[in-house]
Amino acid sequence: MATGNHYSVTEFILTGLTEQPELQMPLFFLFLVNCLITVVGNLSLMSLICCNSNLQTPMHFFLFNLSFIDLCYSFAFTPKTLMSFVLEKNIIYFTGCMTQLFFMCLFANSECYLVTAMDYDHYVAICQPLLYMIITSPMTCSLMMFGSYLMGGIGAIVHTGCMIRLNFCGSNIINHYMYDIFPLLQLSCSSIYANELVSSVFVSTVVLASSFLILTSYALILFNITQLSGKGLSKAMSTCSSHIMTVVLFYGFAMLTHVKTSSDESVNQGNFFCLFCTFLVPLLNPFIYSLKNKEVKLALKRTLRRLTVSESLGLP
Repeated sequence: MATGNHYSVTEFILTGLTEQPELQMPLFFLFLVNCLITVVGNLSLMSLICCNSNLQTPMHFFLFNLSFIDLCYSFAFTPKTLMSFVLEKNIIYFTGCMTQLFFMCLFANSECYLVTAMDYDHYVAICQPLLYMIITSPMTCSLMMFGSYLMGGIGAIVHTGCMIRLNFCGSNIINHYMYDIFPLLQLSCSSIYANELVSSVFVSTVVLASSFLILTSYALILFNITQLSGKGLSKAMSTCSSHIMTVVLFYGFAMLTHVKTSSDESVNQGNFFCLFCTFLVPLLNPFIYSLKNKEVKLALKRTLRRLTVSESLGLP
């Protein structure tokens, strides 16, 4: 218990994914492998974009930042999740919990805005191809990315600030494997009406605005695609397919995760969908864009060829 402070609970305990001891180590190695693949996949894609001049385009600039955000988002909770499988009690102090919550909100919100910016990039590439390099200038792309991080940071400050003002004086056991907003709200012994209102309004506004812009852009893209044929149609579909898969994964699992109901079964289902959202989306994104992007595949082949030649010649 803390004295002279506005909360009495100073630490939280996560129940994790399972209470069965025989599953702890298998899950630890499973999530460790997931973490390693996520790190290698996103770092490889970022390095590939940096080292190949033909990938210095607005689309790949956004893709670089998507990999960066996924990497940081994964680091925000994966180490603590891995520790939960090997520690008898997965304990974190209040300040650490709020810090983790802040960075998770920061990168999740930033990815939401980034996905919308990528959609705008695809719209300009397909509907305004002659003006593409003018509209998506380096300055414009940088401002869009700065805006994504700024709005993500504002959202994180709002959510974390609302959480800090609450009193936690009862149970400190969280039925989750990470420190998310709704599991924490369930432990508060003060009124959470303002928090729920702010979260609902903020999340709804962001999601509805982003969804509206994305749907509008794809409606215009679809209208322009119907007027294309042959190679132009194939290129347009190839440009959009990766982004559509990312949008479906990101928004689909995010919505399923944050459907809030009171039953224990629904809480467990929310944890299950959150598991996919937090672990699989950062893992799959680099592979989706690598396998569906011809420029990335060509750059990867050239890079591997250069490395093979250098190794055979004994060059550093």
